[in-house]
Amino acid sequence: IPLTVGEWEEWGNPNEEYFFEYMKGYSPMNNVRGGGAYPSMLLTGGLHDPRVQYWEPAKFAAELRHKQDQSTSGPVCLKIDMTAGHFSASDRYKYLKELAFDYAFLLGQLGVVDSK
Repeated sequence: IPLTVGEWEEWGNPNEEYFFEYMKGYSPMNNVRGGGAYPSMLLTGGLHDPRVQYWEPAKFAAELRHKQDQSTSGPVCLKIDMTAGHFSASDRYKYLKELAFDYAFLLGQLGVVDSK
């Protein structure tokens, strides 16, 4: 979501080169290096997220998959919840299910659980 004029006081005006380059310096999309070795990643998003649109983690996953060194990088997994907003699941049981999914990914990447 682009910055609005009201946010320029806090973040800077991206139409000015200094602030544009500064923002680009910490932009994940603009800092993926070709042939880089990246760790395993689980990128998540929600269809109804007003802050981070669902296509942003999708674009980042595609960029990583395209540019990373496949032989030295971990998997890039993308999970978009078609019913969630910015804070994922709102009910307790769905939240616990999502948390279990996150932990399962983490434990699987650490080799603690058998992926079969």
